[in-house]
Order: sequence, then C-alpha cells, then structure tokens
Amino acid sequence: MKKCFVSAVRGGGLLVCALLFLAYPFPSHGKEVKKLSENEAQGAARPEYVIGLGDQLRIMVWKEPDLSQDMTVRIDGRVSLPLLGDVLAAGRTIKQLTRDLEKGYAEVIAEPAVSVMLLQSKSWRYYIIGKVAQPGEFPIDYPITVLQAIARSGGFQEWAKQDQISIVRPRAGGEQLLSFDYDTFVSGEDLRQNIFIQPGDTIIIP
Repeated sequence: MKKCFVSAVRGGGLLVCALLFLAYPFPSHGKEVKKLSENEAQGAARPEYVIGLGDQLRIMVWKEPDLSQDMTVRIDGRVSLPLLGDVLAAGRTIKQLTRDLEKGYAEVIAEPAVSVMLLQSKSWRYYIIGKVAQPGEFPIDYPITVLQAIARSGGFQEWAKQDQISIVRPRAGGEQLLSFDYDTFVSGEDLRQNIFIQPGDTIIIP
C-alpha cells in the first residue's frame, strides 16, 4: 500500500490508490469482529418470554370490565376466566395467550380486544448451590450468563473446584447436563461455554 501511495502521488493516480485502499483488508481487527458477532448471536438467541407456573398476569378485555382481572398461573398451568373457564397459560408466550383468549371470547363477545400483561415473573428463576458465598434461588430479571450468576452469588468459596462446574438444565422428558470450566474460560481457551442461564437451571459448584 505504501508503494501504491508513492507511485500514485507521482503519477497522479490517486483515485486508483484510494480504491485499492478501501479494498485492502485489515487483519488486526479480525478477532474483535468475531467476538462481537458471537455476542450478538447469543443475544439474538434469547427466547421470547414464556409464561410459567406462579406468574402473575393482568388480563384485560376492552369495554368488558367484568372480564378484566389479575390472576396467578396455577400449579396445573391454567388460569380461570369468566365465560371461558380454565385456560392453559403455562408454556405460552404473551402473544400466544392473547390470541387464544381473543379466539375464545370471539365465540361469546363481538370483536373482543384482549390485552395480557405480565405483572410479576415467578417462574423465570435459577438456582446455584455448592461452594459460593451466597447459594440460593435467584430471579432471571435480565439476561445473565453463568459467570455473571457466579458473581451475583458473591464468587467462589475457598477450595471450590472451578474447573468442574455443572449446569443442570430441565428438558422435556429429562435433564441436560452442561459443564463450565472457569479456568479455561478466563484463559481465553473456550469463551463459548459462558452460556445464558435459562429458567430452571441449577448451577453446581463442587
């Protein structure tokens, strides 16, 4: 590029040199771009909120005050609503439940307009046990990674096996066991293992 610039100045080919300059790659920034794209990919993968057991909802039907009320999702995953009876709420997103209720009320009300609001999340929680300063149950009130969850619990206790951390994740029909090696993470060997916590996760620090 330096030769190109010198020759361009001498020969008057500044336009050609400028085009080559724009096309020239900058390898020194390659790692930064890769890290940013990985972080963005993790953020984009975060799912839409799914209603769970114990969540408190506010359901409002426009121009129907008798049908509007606050309620808690029962242990069977349902809520009881006037005219509709028991309706499954757990496992549905806010949008899905709104569509379900509008479809149900459409059979008894002309053009119902339903609004569903999450008043308080009780189901999006994770647990951390073992050799941390403050083990216990914590709400997922913002996106949080394994490393951030450990920091939230006050960090490791003495003699904690930082290279043998496990995350037990509930799945349909069973559980999934994931691993987190703090030592390899801080050394930069495997940054992808610092995953986002999901509802129901249990972090075990031996």
